[in-house]
Amino acid sequence: MDLKTLTYIVVGLSFALYIAIAIWSRASTTGEFYVAGKGVNPVVNGMATAADWMSAASFISMAGLIAFLGYGGSVYLMGWTGGYCLLAMLLAPYLRKYGKFTVPEFIGDRFYSKTARIVAVICLIFISFTYVAGQMRGVGIVFSRFLEVEILTGLAVGMSIVFIYAVLGGMKGITYTQVAQYCVLIIAYTVPAIFIAFQLTGNPIPQLAFGSTVTGTGDFMLDRLDQVVTELGFLAYTTSNKTTIDIFCITLALMVGTAGLPHVIVRFFTVPKVRDARSSAGWALVFIALLYTTAPAVGAMARLNLTETIQIGAVGDPEGNLAYEDRPDWFGRWETTGLLTFTDKNGDGRIQYYNDANANFAAQAAQYGWAGNELRVDNDIMVLANPEIAQLPNWVIALVAAGGIAAALSTAAGLLLVISSSISHDLLKGTFTPDMTEKQELLAGRAAAAVAILIAGYLGYNPPGFVAQVVAFAFGLAAASLFPVIMMGIFSKKVNREGAIAGMLVGLVFTMGYIMAYKGIFIPVLIENVPANWFLGISPEGIGVVGMLLNFAVAFGVSKVTAEPPAHIQEMVENIRIPQGAGAAVDH
Repeated sequence: MDLKTLTYIVVGLSFALYIAIAIWSRASTTGEFYVAGKGVNPVVNGMATAADWMSAASFISMAGLIAFLGYGGSVYLMGWTGGYCLLAMLLAPYLRKYGKFTVPEFIGDRFYSKTARIVAVICLIFISFTYVAGQMRGVGIVFSRFLEVEILTGLAVGMSIVFIYAVLGGMKGITYTQVAQYCVLIIAYTVPAIFIAFQLTGNPIPQLAFGSTVTGTGDFMLDRLDQVVTELGFLAYTTSNKTTIDIFCITLALMVGTAGLPHVIVRFFTVPKVRDARSSAGWALVFIALLYTTAPAVGAMARLNLTETIQIGAVGDPEGNLAYEDRPDWFGRWETTGLLTFTDKNGDGRIQYYNDANANFAAQAAQYGWAGNELRVDNDIMVLANPEIAQLPNWVIALVAAGGIAAALSTAAGLLLVISSSISHDLLKGTFTPDMTEKQELLAGRAAAAVAILIAGYLGYNPPGFVAQVVAFAFGLAAASLFPVIMMGIFSKKVNREGAIAGMLVGLVFTMGYIMAYKGIFIPVLIENVPANWFLGISPEGIGVVGMLLNFAVAFGVSKVTAEPPAHIQEMVENIRIPQGAGAAVDH
């Protein structure tokens, strides 16, 4: 059976499964629509949380970043996994004990202000739409390559599937759909990794193959990679060109951003008891670790396979580069997506792949008759293309396509539900039309989800960057806006509504402005994005840390010069932190 037909079957069966689950678990009340009735088992919730959090950035883009950044890509591993530990210890149990539906609802109640709740919704919408743009780009990439349709068509199909199970099933439907999606994505990620690890090293366990010797050379994989990439003028795979402060800031921004992401936090409102929230976080870490410990090996193997496929001889050897007319089938298939391009700059019909930004190597390459790097490879294709480059069976490649779509759709659904619940529950029911009935609120939530899906599709068609980069921006926004106010809301009795509102606005505006100025999101690039122009050497991916510090400073400063919170609010803060009884949540 050919690859296209097989992919249609595998992806179609996965879609049928998701839709069937959505119909089976259809939400009939606002409690089921927003928080799945607060009755999800901790293990099930841990698996759903892992799928919700391991987005297209984790499945498609992270290993691609590691493949090209090498050691420098470890900031994504450290930041995203470390953030979950932070969330489990500092936030999840307390927010679950409070027992409300949404993060803006907690902020509005804790800071006794509808304005604070509205500002939290604004922050949440900025974060969620930035994040969902990366997911929908991932959907478009997978569809355009494996189903051989236009990206716009792929986005339309993906949006339709999300619409069915997010709008129909709400959080209840999304939870059980995400369990299925986790199973699909983790199998799709690990199976090809096992195949390729065995193919390259003879060891089928990717985590061990990463430190094993490459078959036929006797070199350790990382030593071999260092040799291969440095011969082409690239930075050694085991080194990083990032400064210490930038590594620190990106890692910290991803950590605190994880702990401030509303679509992740809301998952801890879905379990029956407070202690279940902490248990859910522990199970989520176990399920996440299965993919995250595999990703470094996948990235390394993908880079080695790609480079050795293109560079087939000694550097400088006229016959040492792959002739374009002899390119493998996978090369041509990815060319049609525009995510892999070849430009024959010196007209010799061979693919020169090297780092022409390296002045020393560029001068050496000119002696070989090379006129510049001729191959451009998008970071986001590496995981998807890796099984093809390694010539794995078609069913493995089809499985990877289904996994990539599952990863993107699982997170997109969670984000879209958070957006819809914030609009229907926090803005309409909680602020502007408090007398609306439960039926009207449920209808408003579904309508808001439908509109959000359309906006998400547009952002996926016109993304502001590659998947993991866009997601990193979302984490920075969460770190600068929601994380500080949630932390202060739980652990400080003295921060008042004026301080919280001012802190959120300053953190959001500063971080968003910095990212927009350097990345040209929604506006032309105002400042060239090079390290020499960065504030204190901190890249846009890590600037959320500065936004977070500004948020804390402004919130505490404004609170000092304005009236302290009422006594009943201070008592509520004390009660949130004190365990009561067997841990059953109390709704206020």
